Amino acid sequence: MSNEELKAKITEIIPTAVFDETGEWLTVSIEAVDWLSLAQQICTNTELDFDFLFSVTAVDWKTHISMVYHLRSLKHEQIVVVKAKCDRTMPEIESVYKIWKTAELNEREAYDLMGVVFLNHPDLRRLFLTDDWEGWPLRKDYVDEVNMIKL
Repeated sequence: MSNEELKAKITEIIPTAVFDETGEWLTVSIEAVDWLSLAQQICTNTELDFDFLFSVTAVDWKTHISMVYHLRSLKHEQIVVVKAKCDRTMPEIESVYKIWKTAELNEREAYDLMGVVFLNHPDLRRLFLTDDWEGWPLRKDYVDEVNMIKL
């Protein structure tokens, strides 16, 4: 499937999707509220069949947090990147662990280090840091009193 065909299929699902083809893979930018609907359809639609989620990352842009999902269709040998924009003060997005099991630990990592809340996640708790840890250490405004280096 060409990028143009893929963009047309995704636009049918989320008409407000914005596309970027400047990188290695087609990138789709959406709002967080649209993520679950898009995820369900690009996984189950046989013309798309994105059956493998191989990366989940959170990026702090100071004004918002972007959730970045890398998806592969093994059947069609195609990769797409989905970026979902979340509110920075209370970043929430639906969990997709029921669609792709690989999301479960990746979502916990994003919660633990960036403070993104994954709605309907089965076990959303810290993964690396202790339960009494305060703050989100990978956010740009995190202050580490022990670290003497100021960026």
